[in-house]
Formats: sequence, structure tokens, C-alpha cells
Amino acid sequence: MCRPFLRDTASIPRYLARVMNETERQSEERSWETAKTLAEALPYIQVYDRETVVIKYGGHAMGESAVARQFAADVVLLKLMGVNPVVVHGGGPQISAMLEKAGVKSSFVDGLRVTDPATMEVAEMVLSGAVNKEIAHWITMAGKEADVRGVGLSGKDAGLLTVEKTCRTKRDPDSMIEHEVDLGYVGEPTKVDPKLIKGLIASETEDWVPVIAPIGVAEDGQTYNVNADTVAGAIAGSLNAKRMLLLTDVPGVKGADGDIIRQMTLEEAQALIDSGVAHGGMIPKLETAMAAVRAGVEAVVILDGRRPHAMLVELFTEFGAGTLVKAS
Repeated sequence: MCRPFLRDTASIPRYLARVMNETERQSEERSWETAKTLAEALPYIQVYDRETVVIKYGGHAMGESAVARQFAADVVLLKLMGVNPVVVHGGGPQISAMLEKAGVKSSFVDGLRVTDPATMEVAEMVLSGAVNKEIAHWITMAGKEADVRGVGLSGKDAGLLTVEKTCRTKRDPDSMIEHEVDLGYVGEPTKVDPKLIKGLIASETEDWVPVIAPIGVAEDGQTYNVNADTVAGAIAGSLNAKRMLLLTDVPGVKGADGDIIRQMTLEEAQALIDSGVAHGGMIPKLETAMAAVRAGVEAVVILDGRRPHAMLVELFTEFGAGTLVKAS
């Protein structure tokens, strides 16, 4: 089991030493406000104690080192507060940059990268190698004083993610006939075996944070690139996660009036798509959220991961920080 809130009286003070030193330099008024915030957060901390929260971390945020360091620190803090965070990451910009260096051209269909053998080799190298290990390292460094460590995995490890080839069709604008589009080595999850993840987060002696790259394997052994949002949803469902947080570059889902919708049901989410109010990149995110809820996740939140401490605000405050999607 993960460490319950404030059980480890040795490691947590060491981890928070820098924060405490800064607090000593704060004004008395700010110190009282900090204490008030902690008191207000206590009921929510108890709600999430020993619960699993799957976090989808996008590749765009990784380019900003300050944001990345803050993300890692917040993940460590979640672990110390009794939450079991599981990180699933993307890496689209990093793949594009490496393909450009290698002189490999890439194209997209419905937001999915067409993945030929050369692109697949680069994608796996970037996702499972560079990006995955970097995020795990950030978490390990942020949690050094409290002995919280990130461990990098991909869907290929321990049979975690079984996939099948993705099929897409595209309508010819002249004939209006649907034609099948070959996306190459792009897959969709068909099975998740969460034993490895459950073993890591259930450890009674270590505080592990699994960090998962969206690479999967088909039944025939072929490796596939998989959309990270889809992987996060599938893994969250297999873990019956309390929450899935989709960290994006928007503050949430907008309604017809342009205002952020704070909460919606599956039926309301589908209506937004059908009416055209939700469009572009928001459609696959809503579809991922709905699929995760149907798979067993209590609720999915779409929020702006660029905002400082967005995850903490969402989980431990009354009004949250994004759009929550739930069954009913």
C-alpha cells in the first residue's frame, strides 16, 4: 500500500524543508492563508487517500523545463499525500523534431501520425527512451528527499498493453465514397494487463510512480504507436481509477456560450459533440473521457496542465480546475 497522509514522519519533513524555510520568510498574513488552505484541503485529501489517479501528460508541456519540474514536484506531493499517481505521457513534438533531424517526412490523418517502419523506429526510441526516462528522472529527483521514485515503462513491458492495428476511413470530397486509409503502425488497445502497475503502487516498502510510454504490441509481436490519450483511458479503466486527469493546453470544455463547463454527464458530453459545439481536438479528448468512464473510471477531468499546481487545485479544492466528465 502507498503511504497514507503524513504517516512517514521522517521523509516528509525532509522533503518539505525548503518549503518550510520559505514559509519562515513569508508574512504572517500569508502564513495564515496557507494554513487555511491546508485545512480546507483535508476533506479532499481523505477522499483520495490510497486511490489511483491516472495522469495524461502531454508532450507540449515537456518543452518548458520550469513547467516540467513543477509537474514532477506535484506528482511527488500527490504520492506523499496518499494518492497513487500513474503517469501516461505523449511526445508528439519530440517525435516530430527527431524525424525532422533524420530527414523523415510525416503526415497525419484525423490527428494520428501515419507511421511507417522508419517512423515507428523513431517513435519508439523517442517515447520509450528519451521522453519516458526523462519524466521518470524528473520525478525521482523531485522525490529524492522523500524516497519517491519514478519508474519508466512502456506498454511492451510485462504484456501491459496489447493492441491491434487502427483502421480509419476518409471520404472522397468528389465521389463522397469512404476509402480506407492505411495509418501504418498505429494501434488501438484491445487488452490491458495491469499486474505490473498494481504491484508497483501496492508496494509497502517503496514509493514508486509508474511512468508509461504509449507503445503497444499486437498478438503477432508487431510494435505499434498508440495515441497517449487512448492509452491513458484504457489503463485508467483497467485500474478502476478514482480520477483520470487529461492535462491539455486549454482550461476545459467550452459550452455554446463560450464559458467553461465545470461538470457534465456522458449524455451531455455526447450532445456537445453531436451539436458541433465541441470540435477539433476537443472531440477525441471527450471521446477518451467517455470511454474511460464507461470502462470503470469514476470521473475524468480535462484541465489546463500549464497552470501552476493545476492537479492539486482540481483534486483538493471545492471548485476544481477544469471540466469533469462522469457517468450521470
